[in-house]
Amino acid sequence: MCRNIRTLFNFDPPATDEEIRAASLQFVRKLSGFNAPSKANEEAFNLAIDETFLVARKLIDSLVTNQPARDRVIEAAKAKARSAERYRKLAVARD
Repeated sequence: MCRNIRTLFNFDPPATDEEIRAASLQFVRKLSGFNAPSKANEEAFNLAIDETFLVARKLIDSLVTNQPARDRVIEAAKAKARSAERYRKLAVARD
């Protein structure tokens, strides 16, 4: 459920509001245990997403580092290579 929560700080280009909102949604889903809330819980669920987004945006905007910003394309390629290696090892182990 939380696989979509990614590190959003210190990337070039910086994290967008849409990325932070998606992470907020995943976080609230994880905490609540709901993928989609009932009508009775919908207002509280959506409020939690909005508030989590605001806190996360504030956090991302206030963090500082001396490290150079990471390139999203390079980091995605590294993650894809790690995933391919992990699945290759699983396939070999099954044979």
